[in-house]
Amino acid sequence: MLQVPFIRQNKELVLERLAHKQFRELGLVEEVLALDDRRKQLTLAYDETQAKIKIASEEIGKLMKQGLKDEAEQRKATVAALKEQQGPINDQLNETEKQLHDTLIRLPNLPAAIVPAGKTPEENVEVKSGGDKPALSADAVPHWDLAKKYDLIDFELGNKITGSGFPVYKNRGARLQRALIQYFLDYNISKGYTEYQPPYLVNADTAYGTGQLPDKEGQMYFVGEDKLYLIPTAEVPVTNIYRDEILKDSELPVKMTAYTPCFRREAGSYGKDVRGLNRVHQFDKVEVVQLVHPDKSYAALDEMVAHVEGLVQSLGLPYRILRLCGGDMGFTSALTYDFEVYSAAQQKWLEVSSVSNFEAYQANRMKIRFKDSGGKPQLVHTLNGSSLALPRILACILENNQAADGIHIPQVLQPYFGAAVIAN
Repeated sequence: MLQVPFIRQNKELVLERLAHKQFRELGLVEEVLALDDRRKQLTLAYDETQAKIKIASEEIGKLMKQGLKDEAEQRKATVAALKEQQGPINDQLNETEKQLHDTLIRLPNLPAAIVPAGKTPEENVEVKSGGDKPALSADAVPHWDLAKKYDLIDFELGNKITGSGFPVYKNRGARLQRALIQYFLDYNISKGYTEYQPPYLVNADTAYGTGQLPDKEGQMYFVGEDKLYLIPTAEVPVTNIYRDEILKDSELPVKMTAYTPCFRREAGSYGKDVRGLNRVHQFDKVEVVQLVHPDKSYAALDEMVAHVEGLVQSLGLPYRILRLCGGDMGFTSALTYDFEVYSAAQQKWLEVSSVSNFEAYQANRMKIRFKDSGGKPQLVHTLNGSSLALPRILACILENNQAADGIHIPQVLQPYFGAAVIAN
């Protein structure tokens, strides 16, 4: 959530950066400022009335001690009248503060100056690439055919049990899932991240804290009777671990990692791009989250990008890193880098990670603060990244490593998987 003082002091910059993000409701900025003005007026009126009540109340006691009961009764009448005036002022103040909050949360985070202009994913900027695209034989097939051939994933069974987009991993497919998860966690822990195992359901306050509510409400599964949401990513519960906390400067950065299943409705997804593991409603992902000093958040972002890059490189997959343009960025992000790996059998790039700096936007919602050198509470900056999302990584491992003798397992995974090749 943006901060009102910043908006007031930098109105033109806010409007320019929101337009850069392709945000259309720019009139909300003026609404926020007008509501803040109204809030200040009502606060002043309330405080002035309260001051008069205090003075009159103090006079009542003095008059009673002096035996001036009639004058004391007059002051009591004055206090009663002032309190009657104060009630509606307080009601208006509460309503104005609610309107201000409800309007403010409709404003997305401002994109950083480095974010490229653009409206669509085609306008994202490639900043780096690596790895070699494999030359597959003429009879190479996509991962959904490989999954069936080697009995790794049963898409039809998932459809029977739940519905489309809920695959069932089995036999060596399930083992490969476990191998990937354990390898990703071990990799992250070796780089200084502390592992957590958070709940997979969260309340509305938690979903609001990271920006899923109200922006992405339609993309989450909701348990109506209990008013809980299935998490779309581990970012949501993990970042909220420090909600309403004040850290010491010396405790930063906080580095956390977690494996969770993730649940996304993916409303509106259809067609050939959702075949197999390309787009599913339930999938496994390992996440990294950092809480950092505001002066160090972009250095931390570079470090997290390098961290994810090293993980992708270790799997031997061809990849590219994209800096997202304003129109393709998430609601809460100030700067996002997407990682895509090349699916050789499908001959297309598949996104496997987003690494983002949210600056103080999420921290302001969650009130995650630290005490600076002067002892004053300041908002931290929050960052997160996928490290990694499994479905498309698994798809590319299967497709890119298929050979006549089976599917070759990346060397770093072999100790976890227990074999070098998946063969019939």
